[in-house]
Formats: sequence, C-alpha cells, structure tokens
Amino acid sequence: MVDLQKTIPSYITDKGNIVRLIFFTAAFALVFINIYSPFGVETWYNVTPLQLFFYSSLVILTGVLVVVASRVLMYQISKARTLLLWQYLLWILAEIIFMALFYTLYESVILHEKRGILELAKVSIQNTALIILLPYSVLWLYFSWKENKDKLEALIQGDAPYDATKMVAFHDEKGILRLSLKAENLIYIEAADNYVNIHYYNKGKVSKFMLRNSLKRLEEMFASSEMVRCHRSYMVNFGKVKIIRKDKDGLRLELDVPNAQDLPVSKSYVESVMATFGKYCR
Repeated sequence: MVDLQKTIPSYITDKGNIVRLIFFTAAFALVFINIYSPFGVETWYNVTPLQLFFYSSLVILTGVLVVVASRVLMYQISKARTLLLWQYLLWILAEIIFMALFYTLYESVILHEKRGILELAKVSIQNTALIILLPYSVLWLYFSWKENKDKLEALIQGDAPYDATKMVAFHDEKGILRLSLKAENLIYIEAADNYVNIHYYNKGKVSKFMLRNSLKRLEEMFASSEMVRCHRSYMVNFGKVKIIRKDKDGLRLELDVPNAQDLPVSKSYVESVMATFGKYCR
C-alpha cells in the first residue's frame, strides 16, 4: 500500500528536473495533439499538415504555461516546506483541471464547438490527463532510476556519503567542497533559508558551519544512514540522541552532547524517527 504521508523525493522539485519535465511534457503534448487530434483539431478546415503543426504548437504551448507556472510555484514552496505525496498528487490533479479548463474555453469560445460545456470539460479532462500523466510517469521512473544508479556508482567507487568511521564531505549547491569532518562528530543539521547550519563537535564544544545548500538535498545524501530528518528544519545524528521525551507540544530529542539544544520532532516525521529508534532498541 502506498504511504501518502511520506515526503516526495527531492528529485521531483530539483530545478533541473523541473525544466526537463516542462520541455518533455510540451514535446509529448505536441506529438499527442497531431496524432490523436483532440480539442477540436478536426474542425480546423483547409489547413496543410505544416499549418496544423504550427497552430497546434501555439495551442499546446499556451496550455503548457499552466505547467510552467505550477512548477515554478512548487519549486518556491518546496524551499520553505516539505511536500507530502498526497499533496503532490492533489497538485497534479489541480494542474490537469486548470489545463482542461483552458482547452474547454478554447473549444467553446474560439472554435465555437456546439457540444455543451460539461461534455467539453469531461473530454478535455480525459485528454489532458493523458497529456500530463504519461510524461510525468515516464519522467518519475527515469529520475528515480538515475538517482539509484548514481547512488550505486558511488558505493561501487567507494564514495558513499556516510560512514560512521570515515569523513563526511559537505559540498555547496555548486558542488564545491566546503567542509569535511568525521561522521561521529556530526550532531545535527539545521535549515536556514537558502543555507544550512552544520552543528558538529569540535575541541570539546559544539561548533557551527553555514553552508549554502538545502536540507532536502542533504537528506538524500544521508539516505539509509544514522542521519534522520526529524523536522522540516532539522536532521539529527541519531547516534547522538540520548532521550526521546513527549511534551505538551510533541516529541523532543535530547542529545548526548553538552550544551546542545533539544530538537523538535514534527508530526510528519514521527514515524521515521520512531522506526529508527526501534532499530536502536533491538
């Protein structure tokens, strides 16, 4: 059964992948409208194939502007908060509805389609769902495959990002190495707008290093490690967690590090935190 409460993979809101999604969806839609001829294309009388391609390009690209606006908005929101799977699915549904509304108005107002508005809307939703869902599904599978392939290559080459006995390398968003430290000295990572603060144990005290990167990217880097996301603003080295306590405001993590602050556990991450806690209790 699909867990709708889990967070979406970071590759969904990656800027480069968003650009790829927009161009691939536009190309797929252009091929789709010229082969399948939806949205009243069959009423475009006395046009050559070249003219049909030109007119359909304008129609499709205008409709795809909905996707462009939607994905730019999603990218901005994803920098401030984590999107859950059910929220992402609702987002896609909204994209389909808004694009279908555009094509319904196009057929009714521009092409003067005689069918009723409800029938036009129904057909437009069906066709738009094909235009949206097929390329989205293909790209989701491709992005997932590429990420797993990159992780496997890193393991084969001995470049796994996290090992409690080795150094952890932190790169900024441009891929430039900014900090390396022993994994056992890493305490927690805190989000700070377009930066993260890396809190680590150094010479008997807690030190902090500011890095231009996102917590979501680092979460992917530390997948299947002791570094666990416990809050939209925090990741914690679970090896440093001493006590999990429940307050009136929810769960909090006490760390086995002098002068380190307690970290909150938000509701969306309780399950993963408790699952990690269960592993330590075995």
